[in-house]
Amino acid sequence: MRKVIGGKLHGIRVTEANLEYHGSITLDPEHCEAAGILPLEFVEIWNKNSGARISTYVILGKRGSKCCVLNGAAARTCQPGDELIICSSIYVEGAGIKDLSPVVLTFDEANNVVEHLRYSVSHDDEGRYQFAILDEQGAQLPTPLLSRSSSKRVN
Repeated sequence: MRKVIGGKLHGIRVTEANLEYHGSITLDPEHCEAAGILPLEFVEIWNKNSGARISTYVILGKRGSKCCVLNGAAARTCQPGDELIICSSIYVEGAGIKDLSPVVLTFDEANNVVEHLRYSVSHDDEGRYQFAILDEQGAQLPTPLLSRSSSKRVN
């Protein structure tokens, strides 16, 4: 079994840090449902502002609130306004990766969903893995390494 991405909230902003509440992260149920993240599910949280990386579980806040509240010890790692990446995980057999299509939501400064993307893994004609990012219509978007110039060499 391999641990892979189940769903991702990319660029969501912290709305509150509540040190006095029990540990967890409180998220808008609409965001969780769209990304396939369940209540009480453990998630990895990466703070793009500070580089902090933590793990905690999800509790649901008020529907439509666009909240992202770090609670308890997690509140020490994030401040309101910090931009986070929140990622759930699932376990699959290696070949099962082709059957997945994890959702990735991207956000603006007010925690409105900007993009609803999907990751896709397939095999080419020679059996090698291929990776794609798909938009809402299923069109392939450029991946970061393919969109960079390959003329520079790093030693």
